[in-house]
Amino acid sequence: MEKADSPAPVSGQSSCELLIVGGGIMGLWVAVHAERRGIRTFVADAGSLGGGASGGLLGALMPHMPDRWSEKKQFQFDALVSLEAEIAGLEAETGLSACYNRSGRLIPLPKPHLNKIALGHSKDAEHHWRSSDRRFHWHVLDRPPVDGWIEASAGESGFVHDTLAARVAPRALIAVLIAFLRRARHVRIMEHAGVTGLDPERGIAEVGGETVAFGRCIIAAGHQSFPLLEGLTPGLKQPLGQAVKGQAALLKADIDPALPTIFLDGLYVVAHEGGHAAIGSTSENRFEDPTSTDAQLDALIDAARAIVPALRSAPVVERWAGLRPKAIDRDPMVGCHPDHPRLIALTGGFKVSFGLAHRLAEAAICIAGDEPHEFSLPQSFAISSHIAVASR
Repeated sequence: MEKADSPAPVSGQSSCELLIVGGGIMGLWVAVHAERRGIRTFVADAGSLGGGASGGLLGALMPHMPDRWSEKKQFQFDALVSLEAEIAGLEAETGLSACYNRSGRLIPLPKPHLNKIALGHSKDAEHHWRSSDRRFHWHVLDRPPVDGWIEASAGESGFVHDTLAARVAPRALIAVLIAFLRRARHVRIMEHAGVTGLDPERGIAEVGGETVAFGRCIIAAGHQSFPLLEGLTPGLKQPLGQAVKGQAALLKADIDPALPTIFLDGLYVVAHEGGHAAIGSTSENRFEDPTSTDAQLDALIDAARAIVPALRSAPVVERWAGLRPKAIDRDPMVGCHPDHPRLIALTGGFKVSFGLAHRLAEAAICIAGDEPHEFSLPQSFAISSHIAVASR
């Protein structure tokens, strides 16, 4: 980031090159990239770091289906492959574990036609799921690859076992990112600090009652990003995005943490360290209480217990609910605001945030510094694309 972008401090103000609004998974990854580049950065979160949807339970890192390949699927593939090394580097620097495991994914096939589709996807994966040093597979099997994890009857027409999928413990990864930033030389963090009076033209905002002058501002506040951006975007006919409620549960059982994630009709069962299994999640566009759990979660727990014998008598140790950001065009939203060059959006990850956040954050930090990044962003991710949809 060029020094010309750094505002000159005046009496009663603090100054930074980069203001990050939001301390969830997106904002924390941006701050990590900023620290590595030596950018003087201020992170402001209205609550506690990682306290929103980023502090959930699942942590499933699931690739798109390998058919009908597109720039979006290629971007996600590259991000999922690169995440492993990114996390390993942070673990080495902090001495903490994010509980990452490329444990794979298991998809039961209850109908014969699904087996035929899966066989086609297997050929697609052989062609598209290749990195510079690894190849990942989409195996179609007659029975589960491990015994005692899922009922064989759940896949009357077979099972898919993909080796690209992974999982991470969300709170453990958040803790690793925070630990890195607590030692940072260039990053200041303020929690429980709402941002008001954001003026991108003057490069001024009120943060926790303090006036902050900034060179660039990255809006990474999850679903709370949408009203902030809408207030600075005239002519919209629809909101730029919405909050979608998700519910999940954590069960305690004697299970191997390396077991593959089970996915069936929107149900995820994710094995974690410590004999825990995370179950989720709902997608609720309408809700009264964003943090309450109800019968919809009970139904998911029952569905998981019906196909996973080890969970039938497993006690529920936590029930969780939170709000995830879904942009109007569903894809993540990233890029420089067309009317406000100082302002960069970084939100809308919805269900894919943990797998893409490190790459999207790197793109955002490059955009903020007027630097090229080594990978291309899908056009549908651009904030200008979402604004065009919301303006129709």
